[in-house]
Amino acid sequence: MESRRLPSSSSSEKKLKRREILEKKKAIDQLIKAAYAQNDHLDYFPPFRHFQRNGVCVHLESGRGDKLSSSEKHYIQNLLKVNMEGPYGSEWPTEEKVKRREMVAPEARYIFVREGKPPNASATEDKAPIVGFVHYRFTLEEEVPVLYVYELQLEPRLQRKGLGKFLMQLIELIARKNCMGAVVLTVQKTNLLAMNFYLSKLRYIISSISPSRVDPLTRVDKSYEILCKVVDQEYKTVLEVYHLNMVKTIMWSIAHSTCFILSPLVHAGWRVDEQSRANFSLILGKFLRYADYAL
Repeated sequence: MESRRLPSSSSSEKKLKRREILEKKKAIDQLIKAAYAQNDHLDYFPPFRHFQRNGVCVHLESGRGDKLSSSEKHYIQNLLKVNMEGPYGSEWPTEEKVKRREMVAPEARYIFVREGKPPNASATEDKAPIVGFVHYRFTLEEEVPVLYVYELQLEPRLQRKGLGKFLMQLIELIARKNCMGAVVLTVQKTNLLAMNFYLSKLRYIISSISPSRVDPLTRVDKSYEILCKVVDQEYKTVLEVYHLNMVKTIMWSIAHSTCFILSPLVHAGWRVDEQSRANFSLILGKFLRYADYAL
């Protein structure tokens, strides 16, 4: 008697998985659209509209890349040149052109730092001078919705006063309020003060999507690192762990390939004294333990 084969469930499982992926992508797209739809992200955080500390008195104001005045564009370009020409070095002329295009993009969002206390609603005087700004956007990184900080720039006289930390705390609140998975930013390796600020003071980490982490064995030489701070633990494994697991797999492959190559040589009569064999076993053991735990 012939046995009937049960219908495979793999097809329906694949369809279900595809549907789940599409629904998740649609939900993420909606999150990003909703974040951009808000006119002023500062409205939810009134205490952060004003900073008065360490001899600094400023107020904050929102802006958009496609609505910048000519004076605002001019100021942004000048401050970027003052602060970033040094860290970029010979790359600056090219990078400056890129930043000018990014500056006026419709998706660019700004927090302008202006001198003095917030003006009264009925006041008609000209706006106070800008002394710094944050340029940020809502986007996707490895299918994770993130708030990406394109620029955090303050005039040199306002640096190391607690204002930068204050602004990044605000950015993290905006990310959480809009259900982003993380705050992400790029820092030039030569900008040691910025690297120390983010890594040591704010506890950001080098993200798994940073060039130095994507393929650490080949070490593609890039002049920057991508840093992140996860604000939704659901995405922690994507931005912090995923590529480290890949590195572990590569290291295991190297170790076992080494064994695969050496074993036939030993069996073929290649003489290996006991001390060399013991040393090789010790080194290989340490290598494998490193692959398992250090990463």
